[in-house]
Amino acid sequence: MTRVLLFLGTNFAVLLVLAVVASVLGLDQYLNQNGLNLGMLLAFSALFGFGGAFFSLAISKWMALKSTGARVIEQPRNAAENWLKQTVARQARQAGIGMPDVAIYDSPDMNAFATGAKRDKALVAVSTGLLEQMSQDEVEAVLGHEVAHIANGDMITMTLLQGVLNTFVMFLARVIGTIIDRAVFRNERGVGIGYFVTVIVLQILLGIAASAIVAWFSRRREFRADAGSAHLAGKRKMIEALQRLQGRRDNVPGQLPEQLQTFGIAPSMGASLRAVFATHPPLEQRIAALQRAN
Repeated sequence: MTRVLLFLGTNFAVLLVLAVVASVLGLDQYLNQNGLNLGMLLAFSALFGFGGAFFSLAISKWMALKSTGARVIEQPRNAAENWLKQTVARQARQAGIGMPDVAIYDSPDMNAFATGAKRDKALVAVSTGLLEQMSQDEVEAVLGHEVAHIANGDMITMTLLQGVLNTFVMFLARVIGTIIDRAVFRNERGVGIGYFVTVIVLQILLGIAASAIVAWFSRRREFRADAGSAHLAGKRKMIEALQRLQGRRDNVPGQLPEQLQTFGIAPSMGASLRAVFATHPPLEQRIAALQRAN
């Protein structure tokens, strides 16, 4: 309930800020004079900005299972599956959350992810490659990392951030599109081609900028999840798990669907401009942060 209220409060605050700024700058009158109702635009931006992000979160668990082909462990088939469920159950109790569903998906890459709209009804999934190539201690640390993501509320937090940015992108693109349509293309009746072209271009450019912000915030959450794993499984085990990933430079995190990469364990892309959009910090930085921690 607290997170639902947070979602509604954030939504309202974003709309209020946009309305106040538009009023102070006189944009509300300008937009109304040019056939663009500010209230309707705010409602539209919030509906499709926040609504789209929250809908994605609501179906994230179902989509994750479908896109990866993961199998939820209902009744463990062997000792390894039994250990997986028992380990996640213990860590969930330590973290103060409900028992997540535990799943395994077929992939040669060492990876895992957590998703779900609710902290008490989430999903933790691990790849067969991770189970085959990591020691039990390292797998335990990876599970702790994913459980920490759930306990920290990272799924809803990232959804709120994405919703806020989506709302701003949609709102600003249409406001600027209206201004350019009138000032540059001299269109005085309705909206013309200048409006539509500007909106499309700005949604792409502003969307790219928003993605960089989301990625930066995601990298900060990874450090917190690593620290959470160190608490749940032990710092040594988490460092060893990251070192194992560090030794597999050929491991490509893109094997996870894009919407799940934020909460995966695998390393991000390399340096250069792509690092700006990486959802995970470099493994060297994550290991160093854990080594510095008490």
